[in-house]
Amino acid sequence: MKTLLVILGPTGVGKTELCLRVAEYFHIPIINADSRQIFREIPIGTAAPTEEQQRRVKHYFVGTHSIEDYYSASMYEEDAVRLINKLLEHDKCALMTGGSMMYIDAVCNGIDDIPTIRDDIRTEMKRRYEEEGLEALVEELRQLDPEHYAVVDRKNYRRVIHALEICHQTGKTYTSFRVGEKKERPFRILKIGLNRDREELYRRINLRVDEMMRQGLLEEVKRLYPKRDLNSLNTVGYKELFNYLDGTWTLDEPVCASTYWETPDYNMPVTEWREWFGDRADSVMLLAGTDHGLASTRWDQGGIRLDMEMKYYAGFADVEWGNGVDGLYLFNIPYLDAELEKV
Repeated sequence: MKTLLVILGPTGVGKTELCLRVAEYFHIPIINADSRQIFREIPIGTAAPTEEQQRRVKHYFVGTHSIEDYYSASMYEEDAVRLINKLLEHDKCALMTGGSMMYIDAVCNGIDDIPTIRDDIRTEMKRRYEEEGLEALVEELRQLDPEHYAVVDRKNYRRVIHALEICHQTGKTYTSFRVGEKKERPFRILKIGLNRDREELYRRINLRVDEMMRQGLLEEVKRLYPKRDLNSLNTVGYKELFNYLDGTWTLDEPVCASTYWETPDYNMPVTEWREWFGDRADSVMLLAGTDHGLASTRWDQGGIRLDMEMKYYAGFADVEWGNGVDGLYLFNIPYLDAELEKV
């Protein structure tokens, strides 16, 4: 059966090299699912695939838009599903990867028809967030849409603000637009999640931020400073350096510490990954580099089965026990090939 492989996980976990290897093995391109890497002006701060990586494997949805363009998850859903169907006309599988859960969810399950926010509403909510703080906006959400208040991540300012934008623009609750009906796709979806020990993830992200600064992240941000109010630049890393250019922060403060891991979207705990996976795919594997080798958790539609060591996992007896990809042990790609033959 035609299959969409979705390899996902938090920033810094090792998705890039693993996806390159999988793509090379199956001779297929990579469909990028990152809401910021689509913008051509910000390759350094978004850790977009390099020119060398794009020569190695063809990538879609990388640097395809300007930061001044409007682009949404619903637009991505339409574009990506059309592309996947086209690719699957001649390949047995397609490969998607990225860190934008909304984009991935839009393709895997479909997205509700949420209105596009007007610029004046967006500007006003941004002003209120900066002046009043998150706590005041959370309380307003509780009053305007108590149902969404009960389920939203109230520490994630983006989600709180977006819900309030909908409320103010439409006069209706955000909940009223969330139909939540899953769309059927004409292909199977196989999700593969990657995770690492939290401290190891922090270490890798620290190294990544240092490398971004060496590559010229600050210079990239300086060029974009006149356009700092664009929604596309309301992005982790850029906001912090805009504060530095404003004179409100120093470089000793987090480009550094908060650039990635204090943002929930970028460092989702493994328990939240499990909740997100649920039973939304035919088969899901969570791979984690550990001190004792490779641990595996597999979700099937029938329930949850845990295997402490990958070497005891049926079908993975020939797992590669080397350094793997930058310290992350690889699953056996030929086994994945056989898995794709299943209906």
